[in-house]
Amino acid sequence: MIQAVATFSKAEGYDTMSDAELLVLSRRHPECFALIVRRYEAPLLRRARTILRSPEDAEEAVQDAFTKMYLYADRYRPQEGATFSSWAYTILNRVAYTRYRACRSEADKRADFDPEQFERLPDARADFLDDLTVRDEVLAALAKLPEAAARLLRLQFIEGKSQEEIATGERLSIPAVKTRVHRAKKLFKKAYDEQHYD
Repeated sequence: MIQAVATFSKAEGYDTMSDAELLVLSRRHPECFALIVRRYEAPLLRRARTILRSPEDAEEAVQDAFTKMYLYADRYRPQEGATFSSWAYTILNRVAYTRYRACRSEADKRADFDPEQFERLPDARADFLDDLTVRDEVLAALAKLPEAAARLLRLQFIEGKSQEEIATGERLSIPAVKTRVHRAKKLFKKAYDEQHYD
């Protein structure tokens, strides 16, 4: 299949076309979308794995993201300062964080907590992600942040890790974690506000 796509793309000259041009063309010729998949499959898979940690979930998220790109190709609009790849990564981030939330929710349902464990759960997590609508908005805002900033906020506020645990896991000093979390929260606030006021 991939060999056939490569032969077809070279023969027709599609390899030299931009991603946006291929996306437009794929609406009339679906086989052209395979070239977009070939260009983006590996990098999107790497990104999905950093969010989901599970190779199987990452593969499903990437497949879902490509499906959405194809189905909503008519909604893509080139914008100054934004590339096709930023649109593709935005879609992947939304799909991956939605899947991440669903996996966490399912794991929480299955987990057997004794009262002491429940008492140790951080209050910030409950306050930060209290309502399902807010969760969706939070995840959409996180998807707009640089990967490192989004990861720190996810670790502290979604996974409920302490700054000491984050420092150990990320190989940083505690002051460095505090500084980076503070900066990440500012970036998050800006992204979150833009969703409501733009």
